[in-house]
Amino acid sequence: MSISWEGVIPAATTQFAADFSIDFDSTATVQDGLIRDGVHGLIVMGTVGENNSLDADEKRAMLAATVKTVAGRVPVIAGVAELDTRRAAAFARDAEALGADGLMVLPAMVYVPTQAELAAHFRTVAEATGLPIMLYNNPPAYRVSIGFEALHALSDLPNVVALKESAPDTRRFTDLLNEFGDRYVLFAGLDDVALEGLMLGAQGWVSGLTNAFPKESLALWDAFKRGDMQTALAIYRWFMPLLHLDADHDLVQSIKIAEQVMGRGHERVRPPRHPLVGARRAEVIAMVEKAAATRPVL
Repeated sequence: MSISWEGVIPAATTQFAADFSIDFDSTATVQDGLIRDGVHGLIVMGTVGENNSLDADEKRAMLAATVKTVAGRVPVIAGVAELDTRRAAAFARDAEALGADGLMVLPAMVYVPTQAELAAHFRTVAEATGLPIMLYNNPPAYRVSIGFEALHALSDLPNVVALKESAPDTRRFTDLLNEFGDRYVLFAGLDDVALEGLMLGAQGWVSGLTNAFPKESLALWDAFKRGDMQTALAIYRWFMPLLHLDADHDLVQSIKIAEQVMGRGHERVRPPRHPLVGARRAEVIAMVEKAAATRPVL
């Protein structure tokens, strides 16, 4: 199975009303704004989309609303992050019926699996759908790395096509390409090593801070693609203080308050997350405001 996914694909936020219900209108506005700015796809209900704070019916309603908003303009990739394999496979089937273009599948939540258990989880989800699948490797967040053992075990599945790589050690891109060649399409998944990932063979960037600064993210990608590393590096160095936020524990709150400062969304998050407060809130706001005031001329 081949895919056309490439470029800058933001992991979009889920917007909430004051009573913590999903604000579908505001979410649609955020999604439409990103598409109008030129992003190459949308990932919904990933970590930044607060997947695990949504109940089963909300996830399906969220995906249906997204498919309607996007209306085929870019690929819609739905996050699959469930407590067990049975629920993950059920959502994968429903996501296909609801019109998703692909899935980003996470390890089962909470339990830390062996490589054999991890491969079995992904295999069951992949066999439940015909959609192309991006596996999501994020060892710091989910306490397990998708190792070579699991990737070899999954290599016979035609719809397991891509890997979002969020390990902070960029040597893994080279190790993956040396081991698997072009079997898996690689995506940079950690904002503050995104350019390194692209230079080492990633076909795109699944980004958090693009939610607040989409034009600059796209300009970085465009410069990289045309071989203008001077421009790419200048944008990357300007962006880096904010990109570090994507690797922090409070990345969702930080990205959402960055959206709010930039007039693109609201900082509300669902408990157990709470909005940033005190010195941390002031620090992140100051970082975003400084970035906005010093943004590169594109």
